[in-house]
Amino acid sequence: MKITIGILFFTVIAYHLFHFIRLLIKMKENVVFPVNEAESSAVRKFPDKKLEPPTYKSQKVGIIFYSFLLVFMIGFFTIFASVQEFNNWLIFLFILLPFSYSHDLFNLFAVLEDGLLVGSRFIPWKRVKSVQFKRIDINHRYYGHDKEVNDKGYEMIINKGLSSKNCIVASSEMKEKLTEVIQERMMQQGEKVVWKESLE
Repeated sequence: MKITIGILFFTVIAYHLFHFIRLLIKMKENVVFPVNEAESSAVRKFPDKKLEPPTYKSQKVGIIFYSFLLVFMIGFFTIFASVQEFNNWLIFLFILLPFSYSHDLFNLFAVLEDGLLVGSRFIPWKRVKSVQFKRIDINHRYYGHDKEVNDKGYEMIINKGLSSKNCIVASSEMKEKLTEVIQERMMQQGEKVVWKESLE
């Protein structure tokens, strides 16, 4: 049991460390969208917050917290794995819970030549299975967070197969522009995406 939990814990840490390093590398690449203030203000990771640019300086809070989380996990694992008398290995499963909220540490969305930056993840075009827009109406979970998106905005859901990522698009015009940008980039990469019908 101790070995199994140890392997599981190590695998989760390695997975998040890999994605964090890749995110930092991709943040240095040229951004295709958004490229101006109008585009940045019309697309959001969170419904009530404006996007921050994909730079280390703008995302420093997320970078610091994510780094601290990884260092804490690695330190915790190293210390307690070396204590032979420690038998309550199920506590590691509870220690892993903060990783389930790690995607909220970055206020980030950007289209790159080879994929998307969404929150704490880089999604290559080949991993994008489908894209769907849901109108933010009175029945939507994001309704009421910001009057700029109420009845005018959309939740864009990017399906990766087993999981999905989302962002907020504040207008129909920006929804159309973002759709064109994504389609163009995916065609250049030789990838196809399923555009699910928008839920109005």
